[in-house]
Amino acid sequence: MIKLESKTQLFWLCQYCGWIAYAVLTELMIKMPGQEPWSIHLPHLLLDTCCGFFITLLLRRLYAWFRLEPAGVSICLHIICLLAASLLWTQFKWHSLQWFYGNWWQQMTWFDFGTWTSASLTMLATWTAGYYGIKVYLDNAEQKHKAAEALHLAKESQLKMLRYQLNPHFMFNSINAICTLILKQHNANAVAMLEKLCDFLRYSLYTEPLAKITVQEEIAILQTYVDIEQCRFQSKLNVCINADQACRSALMPSLLLQPLVENALKHGIGQKSNIAITVNFSCDASRLHISVSDTGTGFNLSAPASGGIGMKNCQERLQLIYPGASDFNLGNDKNGGARISIAIPLETVENTKCSH
Repeated sequence: MIKLESKTQLFWLCQYCGWIAYAVLTELMIKMPGQEPWSIHLPHLLLDTCCGFFITLLLRRLYAWFRLEPAGVSICLHIICLLAASLLWTQFKWHSLQWFYGNWWQQMTWFDFGTWTSASLTMLATWTAGYYGIKVYLDNAEQKHKAAEALHLAKESQLKMLRYQLNPHFMFNSINAICTLILKQHNANAVAMLEKLCDFLRYSLYTEPLAKITVQEEIAILQTYVDIEQCRFQSKLNVCINADQACRSALMPSLLLQPLVENALKHGIGQKSNIAITVNFSCDASRLHISVSDTGTGFNLSAPASGGIGMKNCQERLQLIYPGASDFNLGNDKNGGARISIAIPLETVENTKCSH
């Protein structure tokens, strides 16, 4: 967004450059082809340019007041002011030129009056059109920037909201599991689970929600979550995380997969005595592919919304971070169990640094 100081600097730059251009063109097209001696036409050109310069500064101030009036009144005031300024400038140019010739009281002919006034009016009207043209352009650019900034802030707030929506049941279940271990005097397991829970919550709360992390980092925090759940379910839960070496440095949204694994665990473990969850990472030339599959009962594809808020949040985050460039598909394996497939643009730390 162009700040007020920048707008002021731009005005003065255009003002100086415009009047220097006026002086040069007047010298080349009018003064030099004429019969006036240099000792007269150069000082007169200087006074002419300075007068026009200061008249336009006065017009700028008056225009600012006129814009506060209703549209019809403002237009009339602009026209009257423009005509008055043209007459004033014409009289100044004429009498200053006569003063250099020693004929201070020499009257203008109607031909000179019409010619000089038309030239003054044309110049001031051109200045006015340029002034308002640049002003409208800058105001529109500023409004577009503010709208884009508001949209970005809304998008950022929405992403943060989705990122921080931890399932409270996970917290309650984890704390209850720790309490159970303590009651059973499995203190070492309780301490280990509590440390894992603290690590997971610390990462969740203090990692920038909008930042992207590497696949390797996502695997580490996902493994921390899995270790917590492993303390609860013991041998009932088996999680396998696989990642091709080529995609371990690829970037992805942080904590994207935890809700999906949690969803698989929530809907699968309740109906079977045990469940296996597999997370795979792979990549090709332009896409990072992620899949989360389990050995549960699978999705009810006639009611996709039954997957829960975790999947919905994941989809919304992908749409906000990669608008129109991500895929999120769910289905069931032939041997039973649910599968979620995700594809996002392939980004690496090196490429991100280069783009900046």
